Parts: sequence; C-alpha cells; structure tokens
Amino acid sequence: MIIAFVGSVFSPYYASSRRRGDGDPLDHCALNIALYRPGGKRWAMTERRRRSVERTADTLAIGPSSLSWNGQALSISIAETTVPFPSRLRGRINVFPMAVADRTFTLDVDGRHRWQPIALRARIEVELQSPALHWSGTGYVDSNHGDAPLESGFSSWAWSRAPLRDGTAVLYDLKRRGADPLSLALRFDRHCRVDEFMPPPEVHLPTTAWRVGRTTRVDEVGHATVIRTLEDAPFYARSAIATRLLGEPAIGVHESLSLDRFSTRWVQAMLPFRMPRAWG
Repeated sequence: MIIAFVGSVFSPYYASSRRRGDGDPLDHCALNIALYRPGGKRWAMTERRRRSVERTADTLAIGPSSLSWNGQALSISIAETTVPFPSRLRGRINVFPMAVADRTFTLDVDGRHRWQPIALRARIEVELQSPALHWSGTGYVDSNHGDAPLESGFSSWAWSRAPLRDGTAVLYDLKRRGADPLSLALRFDRHCRVDEFMPPPEVHLPTTAWRVGRTTRVDEVGHATVIRTLEDAPFYARSAIATRLLGEPAIGVHESLSLDRFSTRWVQAMLPFRMPRAWG
C-alpha cells in the first residue's frame, strides 16, 4: 500500500500548524508505504518540508522518493526508512492502468472534499532491493483531495474495494458533520465505466484491538468476515475481508476511519512514533 500525501491529512504536525493559523500543505508531505508479509510488516511515513518537495505536471518528489507518470505507467521510486524499528525500504514499483476513469465524486455538501477513482484495475510490477522482494500482480489507484481538514467535514467513514469477475465494486459510507450520511455503492466495469447500485444492507464487523468500529455492506443472502487486520491504529483500521457483492463472493480491502478519535490530543500525541518529521 502506497499513499503520497501533499498536506498529510493525518499529520499531528500539520494539525498543530493549522491550529496556529499557519498550516502550509507543502510543509507537510509524506510518502506512506506499508509492506505486508507473512510474519510481519514494514511501515514508513516520514514527513518532509517544502524545500524537500518538487512538483511538476507529471512528477512528485518527496525527499529521496518520487512518483512519475509517462502516459502509460506510474513509476514509484522508493528510498525510505521504516519506523518504529529502522530498516531500509528501497526499490521501484511500476503501475500500468488497464483503464482510467473520468469521474470525480463530491463527498460533502459544500464541495470541499472530492474522491477520484483513477484506475480501478491495474497491473503492478514490484522490484525491491531492500528487502529483496520481486512480484507482479494487480493494483488500484485513486485520489482524495480537499480544501478543508477531513475532521471538519466528517466524523467517520468506511470504504472498501472488491474485485469482481468483470469489474470492481467500491463502497463508501460517510458520516458527515451537519448533513445526512452519504452511501456510495459503485460498480466499475473493465473499461472503468461506472454504474451506481442500491447499497446493500449494512453489517458490523468485529471492532479492532483499539476499539475502532468496522462496518461494511453485503448482499442480503451473504455475510462478511475479517480475514486479516492489516493496520490497527487508534483512529484507523485497514483489513482484508471476505464478502459477497452483486451476487459474487469477493475478497476486498476495507478501511475504517474515526475522525472524532483522530481529533483528540491523546491520539495526536502518539502519532509521531509512526509519522516522524524530517527537519532538514
């Protein structure tokens, strides 16, 4: 899992800057990498200042790592250090979209938060030198962008993506501040054309060790289970789930986010252990 942040929405340093009234998103950029393997994982998310960030129309460099688009593939060069136990993450990942979507979804009533699915299915090639790992498979690319802090617009959300035989299903459930909840149930075909469908019934999954609630939606004749909890943080959980959508059994990636929990000072005081800031 790789996320490039320009204005890291989960940064305690950015939150502190915003409270002082001087938050500059380019002073809070990071490349988050989560590598999951049997028996362990590696995590990197070092935040960097404006002087360590370079942007053009088709490239983004954050410290020693970078992303670039050549019209056919997204190439990601990784040179990071993991936390809390330092180790090297080095290598390259190439992402080849099979099709590109052209629709953006507004998530809040004021139009300040948008979600753009870009490549619902992609081929990926991974070549890591440290640790020494090589594989190819399928992937997914999307983008969230906004003009206000996430916690000001939402109290929580649940998101999931599940590949189907002839496409991909995405579910998005958002609890919005000062507005009705929003539920998106979307099916993308192999050409990234999208159809909305009636959101299936909501079901509760087991809470995490940090007591973060997890919900998803599943066909009336099906059920959903957690296969593995990949991330268990005080305000966030990422999981692999088994579910049933649009009449098909599927294995999906699921995320739960509590922005009420994230906003508390005790949670933000813990985050530097997972999100160090480079001062140089």
